[in-house]
Amino acid sequence: MSDVPKTNLLGLTKARMEAFFVDLGTKAFHGRNVLKWIHKHGVVDFDLMTDLPKALRELLKDKAEIVTPRIVLDQPARDGTIKWLLELSDGQHIETVYIPDGDRSTICVSSQVGCALDCSFCSTAQQGFNRNLSVAEIIGQVWLASRMIGRPPTNVVMMGMGEPLANFDNVVPAMDLMQEDLAYMISKSRVTISTSGIVPALKRLRGVSDVSLAVSLHAPDNALRDQLVPINRKYPLEELIPACKQFIEHDRRRKVTWEYVMLDGVNDSIAHAKALIRLLQGVPSKVNLIPFNPFPGTLYRTSPPERVEAFRQRLMRAGIMSMTRKTRGDDIDAACGQLVGKVHDRSRRHLKRIPIVQEHRP
Repeated sequence: MSDVPKTNLLGLTKARMEAFFVDLGTKAFHGRNVLKWIHKHGVVDFDLMTDLPKALRELLKDKAEIVTPRIVLDQPARDGTIKWLLELSDGQHIETVYIPDGDRSTICVSSQVGCALDCSFCSTAQQGFNRNLSVAEIIGQVWLASRMIGRPPTNVVMMGMGEPLANFDNVVPAMDLMQEDLAYMISKSRVTISTSGIVPALKRLRGVSDVSLAVSLHAPDNALRDQLVPINRKYPLEELIPACKQFIEHDRRRKVTWEYVMLDGVNDSIAHAKALIRLLQGVPSKVNLIPFNPFPGTLYRTSPPERVEAFRQRLMRAGIMSMTRKTRGDDIDAACGQLVGKVHDRSRRHLKRIPIVQEHRP
């Protein structure tokens, strides 16, 4: 038995998987076959990968492993949303959310254990930051969700715990795997990365990935955004807005999605709407108005529905596409801004343990 740590194949892109198998002294196509076994068929046992030579399967047992996060608890909501509490190999916990909507199925994926950006209205930020997730831990959430729902999701949003662009080097390969034809085959337009505004990383992303962009805006001016989204103090709107516009400028059909949490008496007046219209002038935009989802200890309140609608109508009259996001999974703390990596009370009736069944397909 070798003392060299085994390579977790779950986190390897096609190019890296091919290189791994070439380094083993075999052919690159075996790497492509293993990629399909893992991601298309959900197989993590080398003995079940029947198109690999037996000698290669034995070699893989010594050199490699396929380790996924483990579902500790499963929480179904009244509206069909499901939140999974996942345990990582070091005992840390993250949360992943499945949101069904007719033929559309969306997985909300975490990129970090906790979050360091300290947005004041977000429950995740209140628990602090522990570490980045690996490629395997990020794509492992999609792997698990695909097994649980019986098919790959149609959409993935990097809107779970953490700031994706603060974990750039692991998030980008994971998003590549989501789009890979030998894995999940999710369209680039259906993979969305959400950022609070790390401008240098956003500019870097523009050169290596073409996924959809969502930006946590939440305020139409620097003074208010400094309070709500502290990263704005380092990368103010004068830097963020042009960087977002540049990210989509190569395709006239694309828009930046702006996430805007509606906080009662804070950012939800018609004056704020007018300021937002001025801010987004000339930027192809879609604004998602998000009713605030309360959490213990917060001082914020949810804006009244009529005020949210008045805000939306003002944006629409100015030619800015706007919609009010339907709150999903709030009864299980799975809504926007509510994800935390803690172990919930296991006595609650809607929690249940879920075994992962090994799938075998020829």
